[in-house]
Amino acid sequence: MSVISIIVPCYNEEKAVPVFYKAASAALENIDADIEYIFVDDGSSDNTVNEFKKLASADKRVKYISFSRNFGKEAGMYAGMKHAHGDYVVIMDIDLQDPPELIPKMYDLVKSGEYDCAATRRVNRVGEAKLRSFFARCFYKLINKISDTEIVDGARDFRLMSRKMVNSILELSEYNRFSKGIFSWVGFKTKWLKYENRERSVGETKWSFWKLFKYSIEGIVSFSTVPLAVSSVCGVLFSIIALIGIIFVVVRQLIWGGSAYGWASLICIILLVSGVQLLCIGILGQYLSRTYMESKRRPIFIVKESNTEETDR
Repeated sequence: MSVISIIVPCYNEEKAVPVFYKAASAALENIDADIEYIFVDDGSSDNTVNEFKKLASADKRVKYISFSRNFGKEAGMYAGMKHAHGDYVVIMDIDLQDPPELIPKMYDLVKSGEYDCAATRRVNRVGEAKLRSFFARCFYKLINKISDTEIVDGARDFRLMSRKMVNSILELSEYNRFSKGIFSWVGFKTKWLKYENRERSVGETKWSFWKLFKYSIEGIVSFSTVPLAVSSVCGVLFSIIALIGIIFVVVRQLIWGGSAYGWASLICIILLVSGVQLLCIGILGQYLSRTYMESKRRPIFIVKESNTEETDR
């Protein structure tokens, strides 16, 4: 019988663990496959790991991995895939915003061989702050215009993948990870399932506006070099404007004399150009910093304790 590994990254989700396990077990009770739960603790400061251990002592299908500190959700997903032994792998959140009752349908789609991945996307953002929803839509529009890798608007990390697709993702061992882009970049045939947005079962989201903003920057830098081209274009454009301005001032001085005035406007121009220069340097710095981090070859995560081993599949 096939095995489905369900990867669940967690950070301070002590209360959500038993709620998720109960709901997932009920939804997968009659599925035609064996289930392996892999809970990944991302350096939680509460009793999340203890909840994992309680489940593991009662259910041998439950595996857990605990990080030495907070490495981020991306590291959690990667660690889960490294330790997944299943023929099929599911990634989902623990807050039940990803409905576990969709997994049997996703499994049937991929098991048939027609698709390599069954992924989900939200058709609305009901219950989400309007400003946050606005910037999210802007991000998807922007990144799809400047990147060759298509990232579906409303796409979730919640998906079921074949072992072949998972192995391909694991080959991309980059330190700065943006999984939504990686899932698309590796290719494979994907079936998208739509569903209505859901509220969290318990607790509050750990994704603040600032964290989401930094994550969006990570996505843009990881899957597009257009910002570098834009900074180059800005440099050329302002050089041309400066040359035209110099010619204009010189000609005007030669014709009318004593006309080189306008200190206030000159200061404004200097400030504008300086701002653009700093912006371009900042863009360059984003790419350079990621190159620097990749060159260190630091591990994506460090395991503090676990009851499972990495797979060699």
